[in-house]
Amino acid sequence: MDVLQWLFDAKIEFEGGQFLLLREVLGNVFGLLSALGGMRRKVWAWPIGILGNLLLLTVFLGTVFGSPNAVDLLGQAGRQVMFIATSVYGWVRWRQARSEGGTAVEPEWASWGTRILLVVAMVGGTALLTPIFRALGSYEPVWADAWIFMGSLLATYGMAKGWVEFWLIWVAVDIVGVPLLWSAGYYASAFMYVFYGAFTLVGFFVWWRVRSRRDDTARRRGGADARVTVETAHLDPTVRTR
Repeated sequence: MDVLQWLFDAKIEFEGGQFLLLREVLGNVFGLLSALGGMRRKVWAWPIGILGNLLLLTVFLGTVFGSPNAVDLLGQAGRQVMFIATSVYGWVRWRQARSEGGTAVEPEWASWGTRILLVVAMVGGTALLTPIFRALGSYEPVWADAWIFMGSLLATYGMAKGWVEFWLIWVAVDIVGVPLLWSAGYYASAFMYVFYGAFTLVGFFVWWRVRSRRDDTARRRGGADARVTVETAHLDPTVRTR
């Protein structure tokens, strides 16, 4: 209990009374590690991400957990709960694929119908959740909080399904998330969102490259669906057929 209490109270303090909660920093570090594992298609990305989600849940419900920064971002907090539920699904799905002798996930392009549904869900979900979050007292601008929530839901589900486009959804989340988190005083998360924005673009091109090489291999084999594995020692994968 002493360690848990220390974790809840620990702060990184700066001149002028500014500070960062250690929980916020650690939660974002776990999130970054999870994103790195996701780009390299490692199953451990999911449980690492869940640990980060649990920490950030306590951060964004500031009034509930008695945080020094008593600002509630209900969309941010709600998406941590959503992350945990969706991550369990992704964890099970990737483990099953691995146990069947393949890679954890094979990157695939979503169909045009799926892409349209993703856009409709993103915009419609944001419009639907905005008045709900506002009624619950979420931080303004509430639409931005709702946008982040919906984007996070769709991106995490897309990662579990193996859609290459899920990385671009994260980019859309990061663009809105940086100014919202900064204005709310969550500076560590805002900084990490800047880094995530660049990181997710790299992830998109890595998965795109994997998918393109798989398509090239299939064409050389006369259209057969050639599966690939990825050497993950570096962010720039080397693809080999089997």
